Amino acid sequence: MGDTGDAGEIGLRYLTTSARLRRTVDEHLAKGGVSLAQTKILQVLARSGPIRQAGLATELGYAARSVTQAVEAMERDGLVRRTSDDADRRAKVVTMTEEGARALAAGEAAGDEILRRIFGGLGPDRLAALGEALAVVDDAVRALGGPGNDDDARHR
Repeated sequence: MGDTGDAGEIGLRYLTTSARLRRTVDEHLAKGGVSLAQTKILQVLARSGPIRQAGLATELGYAARSVTQAVEAMERDGLVRRTSDDADRRAKVVTMTEEGARALAAGEAAGDEILRRIFGGLGPDRLAALGEALAVVDDAVRALGGPGNDDDARHR
């Protein structure tokens, strides 16, 4: 496959590259002690403060069961604390711990470093063009509706 192609070829190439990129970033973060999924959870907690577990799942666009499993593991690792919600004792409120804040800082630094290594070689013009192209693709995906399309633009 060359630098150009039809939309189907480019789309498949993007999906393959995206999966490889995600694995590479996740492996790099894991060496620092936190996964990409854990980093995303900690980022929401840093932004929102304590949040109900169901709200965390909604914010992330993940299934509630997936978030429950991740948060339970993170609690065992000391990254978060779960408490009962005063308004609804069945609901759990998730709070980032000091250890979680340290892990988030390390994870964000490691993520930034690997992404700069990967994308830094593009140069400013190509990087800007890629950003514009991704925004167009993201808008097209959102226009289709369906799962995962209710995320907000902060991921751009």
